[in-house]
Amino acid sequence: MPQVVRSRIGALRGAAPATPLPHRFRSLADREAVEVLHRAARVLVASLPALTDRLVEALYAQEPGYRAAIDTGRAEVWQEVHHSLRHNVGSLIQPREFRESAHRTSRWIGEIRAEQGVPLDAVLHAFRMGGAMVWQDLVDETARRDSDDVRLLVHVAADVWNFVDEHCGIVADAYRQAERRQSWRRENRQRLMVAALLDGTARIADLAEAAAMLGLPEQGRYAVLAVAGAPRGPGAADRPPLALPAAPGAPVLWHPGPDAEFAILPLAGPPGELRALAAALDLPAGARAGIGSAVEGLAALGDARRLAETALRACPAPGGTVLLDEHLPDALVVSSPALADALADRVLGPLDRLDPADRDVIVETLTAWLDADGSAQRAGARLYCHRNTVLNRLRRFEQLTGRCLTRPRDAVEVSLALAARRLLGT
Repeated sequence: MPQVVRSRIGALRGAAPATPLPHRFRSLADREAVEVLHRAARVLVASLPALTDRLVEALYAQEPGYRAAIDTGRAEVWQEVHHSLRHNVGSLIQPREFRESAHRTSRWIGEIRAEQGVPLDAVLHAFRMGGAMVWQDLVDETARRDSDDVRLLVHVAADVWNFVDEHCGIVADAYRQAERRQSWRRENRQRLMVAALLDGTARIADLAEAAAMLGLPEQGRYAVLAVAGAPRGPGAADRPPLALPAAPGAPVLWHPGPDAEFAILPLAGPPGELRALAAALDLPAGARAGIGSAVEGLAALGDARRLAETALRACPAPGGTVLLDEHLPDALVVSSPALADALADRVLGPLDRLDPADRDVIVETLTAWLDADGSAQRAGARLYCHRNTVLNRLRRFEQLTGRCLTRPRDAVEVSLALAARRLLGT
């Protein structure tokens, strides 16, 4: 115990006190106290196995946090306690020789107990129980040899308990560092597992482990939400980009991607659950969100992520939310940009020969008419013009392009071509 020797030598060699008699008495008492402590400690070293047995039994009886460890590995706990006692009691006799090894032992105990999940309070209680047992044995051994010497131990009592407190601090620090490492490893494993699920590269054999690790049902229903363009304020990098309603019995897990952030959405509600979620999203200005179709099981999350990315590409550039199931034509367009571009050129190309303002009026009228389900009356109300004006513009479009808007095939192609211009900027 370094403090015992250093503090007492310091007292012997330090500055002179106010009166010589207390100084002479104090120095003599300290020297005698250290000698008494050393004699008793040597006896403890010789009987360490018995002391270890008693401490292990006391831990089992008085500290519930250690019972499981003792039940499953009594020999390992015994060796740990014996190792700690040997170095710590040795520090009472040879502080310089045992100081570093005692510190290493305490750090090792803090680390392994953190890895085993023994509560920190239980570990600290165990150390204090050990300190109390050692102190009591020191007192008992001193009294057995000479009861008058017990009063001398008072001079080293503070140092003994300071030593115990010092090692409790070492244990606590090592325990917390090990906890942080464990937390980092656990979070990193979770991130890797979520990434593998969303990439579709997770092995079937790993799905049960993934379900247990992430707290998700292996065969549940899921959808994936993709978010892009959500601004992040200072210190918000570790927070989700959006607040989502908690799913009953399962967490919502976020994962960052190069162009978007993804959320795994456990589904357990009615068929309109995704529609309700899309309506409830509180997107920041300029942000875009895409919600893919529902899939069955963790194994299908790779498909769910690709569907969410498709929905995200179908979002309008200024921002908004797209539920894939309600925008399947737009999804077809963005899923094959080259074909969509070719269709737009074929259907709308003749309009490019017009003055841009004239062209834009026709495109705006077409869009309003399709959005109004083919009603010239409602389209005119949206455009603030007469229904006949709408019909005239539509007839002009048909003349320029050779398309007939009453023919279903042509109407479908026009609708897809307009979507290509809107979504792809072709």
